[in-house]
Amino acid sequence: MARIAGVNIPTQKRVLIALTYIHGIGPAISKKICEEVGIPAERRVNELTEDEVLRIRETIDNNCTVEGDLRREVAMNIKRLMDLGCLRGLRHRKRLPVRGQRTRTNARTRKGPAVAIAGKKK
Repeated sequence: MARIAGVNIPTQKRVLIALTYIHGIGPAISKKICEEVGIPAERRVNELTEDEVLRIRETIDNNCTVEGDLRREVAMNIKRLMDLGCLRGLRHRKRLPVRGQRTRTNARTRKGPAVAIAGKKK
């Protein structure tokens, strides 16, 4: 099992697909990494040599922000917005949708499960 950027890569999948298991690497970046290192698209992870795994690891370390560093960077950006008190920061602070979505309906992922409000007593 190959371990790249602190993530165990699945061995039976193609390298293009397996690299997307790393947070911060999608299909396009994965394809670019494979072209840079010179690995064919059909190659599977268990067929890689130690040298190829090492070259992939070096390429990711040099060119990409992944895993913990990326998560920390995103968290710091959100914290900065909240400290500034701008609209996006206030929406993050109130745990509401940030990018202009409606909240009257269809905001359940962000707002959490619906809470029933007791009716008026007679």
